[in-house]
Amino acid sequence: MARRERESDTTPRNADSRTTGFGRVRRQSRRTLQPASQATPVTTYSIAACDLEAGQWGVGTQSKFLAVGSVVPWAEPEVGAIATQAYANPRYGPEGLSLLREGLSAEEVVERLTSADEGRDHRQLGIVDREGRSASFTGAECLEWAGGRTGPCYAAQGNILVSAETVDAIAETFESSSGPLVERLMACLDAAQAAGGDRRGQQSAALLVVEQDGGYAKLSDTVVELRVEDHERPLEELRRLYRLHESLFGETPREEWLTVDGALANELRERLAKLGYDGDLEDAFNRWAGNVNLEERVDGIEEIDPVVLEELRELS
Repeated sequence: MARRERESDTTPRNADSRTTGFGRVRRQSRRTLQPASQATPVTTYSIAACDLEAGQWGVGTQSKFLAVGSVVPWAEPEVGAIATQAYANPRYGPEGLSLLREGLSAEEVVERLTSADEGRDHRQLGIVDREGRSASFTGAECLEWAGGRTGPCYAAQGNILVSAETVDAIAETFESSSGPLVERLMACLDAAQAAGGDRRGQQSAALLVVEQDGGYAKLSDTVVELRVEDHERPLEELRRLYRLHESLFGETPREEWLTVDGALANELRERLAKLGYDGDLEDAFNRWAGNVNLEERVDGIEEIDPVVLEELRELS
């Protein structure tokens, strides 16, 4: 289980109490003045995580910031996942992945990146490496509440939050959940929002999950990459997009596919004809499936994915 360091009344006002590694936490600075030389902070909560058994790494994030997915999440299969935020340094993403690729641990990468960055006191960073080791960093000048929690296979962090309960909710939800990584990440984001979330409100959200050859047509490493750029309830919209993604690109276990017997074949011909797809059944079926972006759920005409059949019935 992870631990979260609790602030002491004797903590120096501008003390840098960052640490790294499993079960430790970066505490926030009490300073709340915005440096005039800095750009608008990515006021964010996020989780970088992995599922070693599934071979997946990913990041989930929500922010009162336009298009948070363009800045915070970075991941590479068999390498690691990175979340960079606060007065974010986007170079932490590609540079961090490069260091992870060389075999450095999450803790070593955090130290390497932040020690070379003069703006580190305004940065926040979470990393999970190829072995599931995690580290999180919160600079001494990040706007409160800011801090993080780490544990096996996850690093959770946030800044300008209502309270520490937001990060606690992320950590506790990840530790107690199971199932596909993308669904665990969404559950963490929902729990964080329910616990208070970003003090300034909501605006954007993003999910990124990668797996070697786990994406489109097994020719991509991106399992899921969804972004809500500007929305009053971005997490609700993110779930809507994920349901749409699953309907198009998800996989129904083959044993649940339906055999296309004579009666079903006749139904398919009739429904396809109503939609303007005549001729050979398999050809018509494939043309229709391609036009509605369901080609990844089609494999010949002897069997049919029930999700595809339901969509055809609804459209015809």
